[in-house]
Amino acid sequence: MTVRPWFRRPLLAGALALAVAGGALAVAFTADDSPAAAGSPALTVSVDKHGCGAPPARLPAGTVVFDVTDAAQTFVTVYLTDLGGGRAYSEIRWLGPHHSLPLTGSLAAGRYALRCVFSDGPVVTSAAIAVTGSSAAAETGYPPMTSTDLEQAVTGYRAFVSTALPLLLDAARTLDADVARGDLTAARADWLTAHLDYEHLGAAYASFGDFDDAIDGRPDGLPGGVDDTGWTGFLAVEHALWHGAAADRVRPLTRKLVSDVTGLIADFPSEDIDSEDLPLRAHEILENALQFQLTGHDDQGSGTTLATLDANVQGTQEVLSLLAPLLRERDPGLVDATDAELSALRAQLAATHTGQPAWPAAGSLDRATRERLDGSLGALLEQLARIPNLLAARNHA
Repeated sequence: MTVRPWFRRPLLAGALALAVAGGALAVAFTADDSPAAAGSPALTVSVDKHGCGAPPARLPAGTVVFDVTDAAQTFVTVYLTDLGGGRAYSEIRWLGPHHSLPLTGSLAAGRYALRCVFSDGPVVTSAAIAVTGSSAAAETGYPPMTSTDLEQAVTGYRAFVSTALPLLLDAARTLDADVARGDLTAARADWLTAHLDYEHLGAAYASFGDFDDAIDGRPDGLPGGVDDTGWTGFLAVEHALWHGAAADRVRPLTRKLVSDVTGLIADFPSEDIDSEDLPLRAHEILENALQFQLTGHDDQGSGTTLATLDANVQGTQEVLSLLAPLLRERDPGLVDATDAELSALRAQLAATHTGQPAWPAAGSLDRATRERLDGSLGALLEQLARIPNLLAARNHA
């Protein structure tokens, strides 16, 4: 679960269309590239701190496109909401001064408004927009979140990690005891158990600080590579165990591992988990797994990166279960669809070693199996990539 550089894929799902212009990011919860949106004439709206534009008082149901210009000197977030602000239908997350972006929504009959939240504090709302008629393509909108809405999920995740860490310590002590008595065959079996206990923790790595590098750091970038004396943790132990190191050479590494896990347990209650990080981790865990586990990059000799990938899938399932209540309010089908894809991916991984006592090395997979796994993981990441923006805090929306 090494802290790894992460990258964000564009959110390609139809519910989230991203556009970047003039340094501003627009997020619309309708498909801006749909034929209806493309054919709808834009309604010019200029916003400033005195008013959130002057949209038409009446509009027909269906797709509406506002061409919004920020006439103020500061950045602004612009929402299309119902009149009471209970649901939002589209948004421009950041619009720069004197720049313009489209704000697109597909509306049913009702009363709506534009709401502007300026980066230096002011919040202003337009006059009401009365929408009449009907539209089969009207969006249901989503309840805007505040920065505190994720606190329950974060509390649940902290409890999960706090319960799991003592089990990790027990497994690390078992591994150390194997090495202490010179039983390296048992150590190789118990190494995998302990390592998977750590990888199951998934989203917590960003809250482990320097302990994550100490416990699960890779040799990439170290001056001495795999021979660097500062390299410690599970992957260093793996390299030693599977490259013929004697027990007296492995023991300092396993003792250090026990010490670092003990330190992590003592330190974790004081570490913060940023509530807005949890939705990011729902995507990043498997993004990193695609890069480092399915490719076999992190294999230091045991050939178990597919087992690590399976543990990462389970970590993602844990995060998703905690975020599910919030997600179901905003995209009812996403949780069930993603759950099904996660289970299907685990079944594919299990099939790679059906009837075999050990996991196959990632590099030993035949081309067809590798391509199926890669395709399933890629499709799953496209679904998971929707979560960070669905659960982004939208104060004053």
